[in-house]
Amino acid sequence: MKIIAFNGSARKDGNTAIMLGTALAELEEEGFKTELIQLAGQAIRGCTACGACFKNKDGHCVITNDVANMCIDRMREADGIIIGSPTYFADVTTETKALIDRAGFVARANGCMFRRKAGAAVVTARRAGAIHAFDTINHFFTIEEMIIVGSTYWNLGIGRAPGEVEKDEEGLNTMRTLGANMAWLLKKLGNKE
Repeated sequence: MKIIAFNGSARKDGNTAIMLGTALAELEEEGFKTELIQLAGQAIRGCTACGACFKNKDGHCVITNDVANMCIDRMREADGIIIGSPTYFADVTTETKALIDRAGFVARANGCMFRRKAGAAVVTARRAGAIHAFDTINHFFTIEEMIIVGSTYWNLGIGRAPGEVEKDEEGLNTMRTLGANMAWLLKKLGNKE
């Protein structure tokens, strides 16, 4: 079984990547294949509301000059999807929102192709606004008919400067539990030991 994680931060290998990596490490220990895709430095634009995905029904967005279709393909292949974003003005980054909107419309246009996959939101913040960003990602999972995986607390970490989240032991433990919970759920869903 495979888990795909997306880091929607403009900073590659920053706090959001650290949190995602902590959850993915737990999944790897449980025997899952994992992949982290970092959107930093990659082009991904928002949905243009053209409706072509509902006409074409080919599992892809009609916009082909960015990474969205590659991300959609990885989501379709995965058993579990983790989307991470730092908090920008009390919400997700534009890259994260573009991924959610584009993947969401394509999935809905193609028979709800993420239905019953496991999903988890991971958010980092300097101080506040993380819950709204967390809700934004979870709204995507809910409308896609996915099963949301939780932890011992909201899936978030506190840190501003790159690497600062490593001082948030509660946040890191929340990620470890998140990884363990996703592994447990996917094993149950996959009827595996």
